[in-house]
Amino acid sequence: MFNDWKQEKATAALVTEAQALSERLSQVKPHVLDSHAAHAQYWAARHLAEGKDLYALMTWPPATVTRFLNATQTRIAALRKARDYDLSDGLTIWLHTARAVTEPRLLPPVREIWQQVRDAGPNATGMLQDLLQAEGLPDAPLGRMPDGFGIAAA
Repeated sequence: MFNDWKQEKATAALVTEAQALSERLSQVKPHVLDSHAAHAQYWAARHLAEGKDLYALMTWPPATVTRFLNATQTRIAALRKARDYDLSDGLTIWLHTARAVTEPRLLPPVREIWQQVRDAGPNATGMLQDLLQAEGLPDAPLGRMPDGFGIAAA
């Protein structure tokens, strides 16, 4: 019974964290949202170059999602310690996305996050192209959304 309570408390905290990011993104200045969007898509392109399609997270085996979650949390902590907040912010969107794969109650706020990412301004495309070019990665579309999140096309 105590373990159930602990698990419920942990899940509620994850939902609250995702909702807080969604609310924060809805209130930020356009250039901040553009940065989040560009950096989220940058991480997708970087992982794709390594053979991992983040857009297909919903179809990954549960153990693979768990490994991705653990590695992503560690990478975000390292990026924040190095004060590379833009990269960590973009990766945080994917962290919430992977969490939503494992916990359906996170789907609504994560869908809202992706809706906002998709609606980022035209500067996000330029930012993304600059990031990809600096890393030698191929161009990637800015508006692509993770599969299985039920987001209607714009």
